[in-house]
Amino acid sequence: MNIKQFTLTAIFLSIILLFAFTPIGFIHLGIIKATLIHIPVIIGSIILGPKIGAFLGLAFGTTSVINNTLAPTLLSFAFSPAIPVLGTDRGSFMALIVAIVPRVVIGILPYFFMKGFNQLITRNKIKQKTSLFLTGLVTTVIHTFLVMGAIAVVFYDAYSQVAEVDSLRGVIVAVLTVFLSNGVGEAIVAAFIVMTVVPPLLKLSEGPKL
Repeated sequence: MNIKQFTLTAIFLSIILLFAFTPIGFIHLGIIKATLIHIPVIIGSIILGPKIGAFLGLAFGTTSVINNTLAPTLLSFAFSPAIPVLGTDRGSFMALIVAIVPRVVIGILPYFFMKGFNQLITRNKIKQKTSLFLTGLVTTVIHTFLVMGAIAVVFYDAYSQVAEVDSLRGVIVAVLTVFLSNGVGEAIVAAFIVMTVVPPLLKLSEGPKL
């Protein structure tokens, strides 16, 4: 890692920490928190590559554990082993899987999505911005489904109680409802920010021509 990459990594990490520990990053929506912290992870992956992206995703996941421990909501048991799982008197270390693994994954994927979309799109005038928009959109959708899917699978009984459903169909509907209520908005916001912010940062960082 050269000095410029190290500096950019430190900047992205600082943004993640700022988002994590201020109202900017986690927006409380009752049962769950909408998040914007995945956006610097996506941008960092595109500019600095999948390894640093994975590191930034790890940082995101770690802040999620801390945040849900210090400011718990109804679903915080799924993100922090310090919060008792609903219906029990103890937390689960599986919460670390839910909180961290999907975030590391979304630190890896954007770099490859960007390259893949660039190969599919042939019109040079719209190539970069369209690829960036689609990368931000698809990665955010995947992030939402990975997190909510992991919660539904790992904490099926507890999530059923939170969502007030008593069948697999009810859980699926609950997951889709969360996605439609805040996941779509997160994806669109991320897509526009990634499309706008990445091009000048690529020039500044002298990164690979994607």
